[in-house]
Amino acid sequence: MPSTLKILIDIGHPAHVHYFKNMIVLMQEKGHSFLVVARDKEITHQLLNAYKIPYVSRGKGGAGLIGKLFYAIKADFFVFKKAIKFKPDILLSFGSPYAAHVSQLIFKPHISVTDTEHAKLGIMAFAPFTETILTPDVFQKDFGKKQVRFKSYIEFTYLHDSYFKPDLNIKEELGIEANKKFVLFRYISWGASHDIGQSGISDEVKKELIALFENKGYTILISSEGKLNAFFQPYQIKIAPEKIHNVLHAADFFIGESGTMATEAALLGTPSVFVNSLNAGVFEDEVKHQVLYSFRNTHGLTEKIVELLKEANLKSKLAAHKNKLHRNKINTTAFLVWFLENYPNSKHIMQKDITFQDKFIN
Repeated sequence: MPSTLKILIDIGHPAHVHYFKNMIVLMQEKGHSFLVVARDKEITHQLLNAYKIPYVSRGKGGAGLIGKLFYAIKADFFVFKKAIKFKPDILLSFGSPYAAHVSQLIFKPHISVTDTEHAKLGIMAFAPFTETILTPDVFQKDFGKKQVRFKSYIEFTYLHDSYFKPDLNIKEELGIEANKKFVLFRYISWGASHDIGQSGISDEVKKELIALFENKGYTILISSEGKLNAFFQPYQIKIAPEKIHNVLHAADFFIGESGTMATEAALLGTPSVFVNSLNAGVFEDEVKHQVLYSFRNTHGLTEKIVELLKEANLKSKLAAHKNKLHRNKINTTAFLVWFLENYPNSKHIMQKDITFQDKFIN
């Protein structure tokens, strides 16, 4: 690889912006250059603009299996044209089939990060065409010689103490009194391919939980991927999307169908309840470290929340578990920068001695 790299990153979801934003800044400071291709999904472009990351849009995507198939052809061609002009040394993504396919066409390596075992269609689309797949060490799928396991979660690329500095005035911006507790609910749209046939919290249970927290004196905030119906709209959070992690840090409780936001809340020390029929190695690891309460359905959900609400200073009690978890995980961004700058030797080093990455624990 040359001393300064040209890296094409394909971004398909708002969370991917957070995964790579700090790495981009650190590597640009070292003279590396980037081309970011981003799908127009939800707040993805808004986040890229907020972080001042230049990008080109590959459109909104397709609906249904036929729509997704036609979009895949269109997106492949779009990324291919951009790659031909940019001439990247490496293509990087979080499970992007388009970056994977194009890497084969231009004979350059595609490095993918993934932590989503249940994204079976997505894995089938990108894994065969990908040279290296980076996964958390608790990931429950084996990709053989392609795989490199790191001792962390992808969310530590932006929630590690080296990067995340909470805004202590966020409650004032939300219009919540300093001594008032609040809960954040997160509902997803169930539009992703790995969400087909899956479920989370019914509207009936959502209303039941809202009433429970209101009776306890909590302010209710709702974040949603899709449009909320009339009952829930008055609770919808109104804040710039790049500030959501400050909200999660300040919240006294989080309940949601989003695995990413449930993990974010847990890593920030907020009591976090995840409700989704899908499971993953990362969630099981968080449960083991006692920073996450995870449910495959709503059976027993309300009872558990009632139990947790009875605990005095619950957030303070979770701090010890959160701090222990942080001490056992590497700085994922620092690791990723090293891995890219030293690729492919970095892959050989990690596959020969997985403990090499311990130098990134700080």
